[in-house]
Amino acid sequence: MEERTLAAIVIGQSPRPDVAALLQAAVGPGTRVRLVGCMDGLSRDEMAAVPPVDDGDTLFTKLPDGSGAVLSKRLVTTRAQALVDGFAAEAGVGATLMCCTGAFPGLKPAGVVIFPSALLSGLADGLLPAGRLGLLVPLPAQTGALAAKWERPGLEVVAEALLPLADDAEAMAAGDRMAAHRPDLVVMDCISYTPAHRAAVRRRLSCPVLLGITTTAAILREMFL
Repeated sequence: MEERTLAAIVIGQSPRPDVAALLQAAVGPGTRVRLVGCMDGLSRDEMAAVPPVDDGDTLFTKLPDGSGAVLSKRLVTTRAQALVDGFAAEAGVGATLMCCTGAFPGLKPAGVVIFPSALLSGLADGLLPAGRLGLLVPLPAQTGALAAKWERPGLEVVAEALLPLADDAEAMAAGDRMAAHRPDLVVMDCISYTPAHRAAVRRRLSCPVLLGITTTAAILREMFL
């Protein structure tokens, strides 16, 4: 049987072996994960040359060297569109995964494009039709815009910031801050959060916690295995 390919697009730069390993484990040996970055080929100065215009245009990414970068969603969308279009025309690509939990209304799907934001939103809707939803987001500046993205009738949304570069102690502190809100469900709203972050946060909470990368991987497992 011909090997299939899952195209994975991170909003920053490749390689991201942490993300690629989780995705490869999900889709199994019969599918090749090909991971690329929207900012591949750009220097830090070039990425910073198009800064976010407001909180809603602000994205955070982890770079291959382990540092973080703040990006403009407008720039990410423009560069992601070229990658999505290219993968749609490439033989053997079964689906393209946008490795970001942000919403990209300006990005036009070509072929099968998977958006973790839609997966997390649908799952949260099913698990919590009404109640209090907790969000962990990378930057304090994002709390308002991302809380508004998740709002719907019957749902109260509370948000706390946790940088995806945080250690266990910082993650547990964010868990303590979130626990004070008494949420019914928590979503870790960034692909760069790791299973270790979830484990640290979960120790401080008595409710379910959805991690973007592993929740997405579970859906991929159903699609590809």
